[in-house]
Amino acid sequence: QVRLVESGGGSVQAGGSLRLSCEASGYTYSSYCMGWFRQAPGKEHEGVAAIDNDGTISYRDSSVKGRFTISKDNAKATLYLQMNSLKPEDTAVYYCAAAHNAYGLSTLSPVDFDFWGQGTQVTVSS
Repeated sequence: QVRLVESGGGSVQAGGSLRLSCEASGYTYSSYCMGWFRQAPGKEHEGVAAIDNDGTISYRDSSVKGRFTISKDNAKATLYLQMNSLKPEDTAVYYCAAAHNAYGLSTLSPVDFDFWGQGTQVTVSS
């Protein structure tokens, strides 16, 4: 059974940093496309970043690119999201997700990911 567990969320002031982690188990971690999503109050899930099994990376858009960095450690079966220069609009529940194939790398769409963690809250105050 695939299991994804996020950690590292919290409350920070604007301009601060957080590093989210997602520990995976129950499958061959290195062969899956992994992604980070977020859901702000009253809004739908939106893709933040994804990384394929060969290390290819995609980011949502310029709103996060340059501030957020996705990475993974296959030996530890852990996905990371380093978030710098945080803004109040980054406030959301952040989710880790895994996909059987690579479609999600380009779409960053929730429908292209198969397994989900429980989420971790990130709150950025101004």
